[in-house]
Amino acid sequence: MALSKRIKTIKEKIDVIKDYDIEEAIELLKSAPKVKFNESVDLSVNLGIDATKSDQGVRGSSTLPHGIGKNMNVVAFADGEDEKAAKDAGADTVGFEDLIEQVKKDKDLVADIVVATPDCMKKMGQLGRILGPKNLMPNPKEGTVTKNIGEAVSKAKKGQIRYKNDKAGIVHTIVGKLDFDTKKLADNVASLISDLNKSKPASAKGKYMKNITISSTMGPGIRVDLSSVEKRS
Repeated sequence: MALSKRIKTIKEKIDVIKDYDIEEAIELLKSAPKVKFNESVDLSVNLGIDATKSDQGVRGSSTLPHGIGKNMNVVAFADGEDEKAAKDAGADTVGFEDLIEQVKKDKDLVADIVVATPDCMKKMGQLGRILGPKNLMPNPKEGTVTKNIGEAVSKAKKGQIRYKNDKAGIVHTIVGKLDFDTKKLADNVASLISDLNKSKPASAKGKYMKNITISSTMGPGIRVDLSSVEKRS
């Protein structure tokens, strides 16, 4: 089925002014004609923040209870006993000064998430221009700079996602795969929303979450009733 025809088929089922119960919205996504690959399911959350103000930025991480359907490649910058802890927790690549030099030389790092201990971060500033544009630079607000490196690696391997609002104050992130059980996808959404609520800036005024929309890779967005998500928390 041609993509345009497929999207038209999905849109005919959707009431664009309705906020759907989260499980109903997921079922609508699942009812679409299938494509040749397992689509990702993404969530967009429109936040009531002023994204131009530095004290209203929203960023962090969320360990989704059912993962995201992907084997996460985790790189850890750690030394000494922390290096062993990172390896024991399942990090794919572990190193410190040797790894810093390797990244500086190759200008590349294959990773989904990079974590580091605070001591290692003191020397990692030189990698900012390489890791920053790829959104891989560890950050304390995202839980990727921590003294408990083993726990950070473990969470990342289980399906930890990172979020950060864009210039319009919207957070976009994956919450799983379309072949996930409906309840598991809904649980993942609820977990993310709970963490976003905890990340609300103290200076943000008015309604914090304006609306949320769920979509699949090749499908249109479906508005979701926020209360149907929050009651799962």
